Amino acid sequence: MVTTVEKIEIDTKLLKTIKGIAKDKNTSINDVIKQGIEKIEKENKIPDHLIMNKNRKPDPKLTEELIGSIKTKEPFDTAKAIREIRGIE
Repeated sequence: MVTTVEKIEIDTKLLKTIKGIAKDKNTSINDVIKQGIEKIEKENKIPDHLIMNKNRKPDPKLTEELIGSIKTKEPFDTAKAIREIRGIE
């Protein structure tokens, strides 16, 4: 068990609610708080199947292909090219 010198103020209604939940589940107040924290962390976690480079190093060539990067010998004016495509100029 860890004790700290810091003063923590908890709303009495909130503490009574947590105490009631702990009593209903026949657990301690600490367990109820831990379960709440774990639930919040689980909801905020990005699922593993959505992480592209989870188990490997990033591939710069693949990244360039995905974002549409190109290399040119001369400077390229993107705004001008978009205006030409849209027929604004």
